[in-house]
Amino acid sequence: MEEPLFNIPHHTYSTLSQAERYLLEYIHQHIGDIATMSIVKLSEQANVSTATIVRLMKKIGYNGYTSFKYRLKQDKKMMDADDSLRDIDDDIKQVIRKNEEEVHKTIQLQSVGQIEDAVQKIHDAERIYIFSRGFSEMIAKEMMIKLQALDKICETHEDPNIIRVKSRKVGKNDLAIFVSLNGETAELVEACQNLNIRQVTTITLTTKVDSTLSELSDMTLLGYKTDHSLFQEYEVRSRLSLNVIARILLDAYVIRTKK
Repeated sequence: MEEPLFNIPHHTYSTLSQAERYLLEYIHQHIGDIATMSIVKLSEQANVSTATIVRLMKKIGYNGYTSFKYRLKQDKKMMDADDSLRDIDDDIKQVIRKNEEEVHKTIQLQSVGQIEDAVQKIHDAERIYIFSRGFSEMIAKEMMIKLQALDKICETHEDPNIIRVKSRKVGKNDLAIFVSLNGETAELVEACQNLNIRQVTTITLTTKVDSTLSELSDMTLLGYKTDHSLFQEYEVRSRLSLNVIARILLDAYVIRTKK
């Protein structure tokens, strides 16, 4: 696996300035356009200084903005090389490409080292609690079933009141996992604050790099989410990227525990 686009440990993210965090979120949301932007253009579009861009690039592991753009261009060439969808209706092709983009860019965002750390925390935990709300509950339940099949003591909670109560009773040797698309659900944020007070390790699966849950959690596994939705009247945004992260995490856990 190649090095991820954003390989940012929690302790590094906490050192970013507000401008750098904003820029990181802007790049994450507009990553499809960044490869063709000059540093001056990005500075204008994101309303940050070019110095802020350069500082952020160095903090996330690149020599500068040019090397970051080169990585993006190389990835785009790999995606465009296979024109296997040429005979499909354009509207359907767009839907397929959107899902392909979410999966591909989510995989790019993963760090082998971070996955290894998360696997170790799952292995060491006496009990695992998975907290989620809405459509993320399906991902949480699948994770619970798989972990239970691997002989881990695991439970999920979706009710807001139970989430708040449980988060005040979790033990220091346990692990809490949050599955949240935007990382701002009030009861999940409150639960993570409770767990921080109790010094319980927390992992968040989300698509928002500067969310409150990301800032509170010991570890964040970040997915990519496109802005486009065919269900604009309802809050039913795709959780495909969170599904991908959950699968990578649990497959990695199986591999490591078998070894």
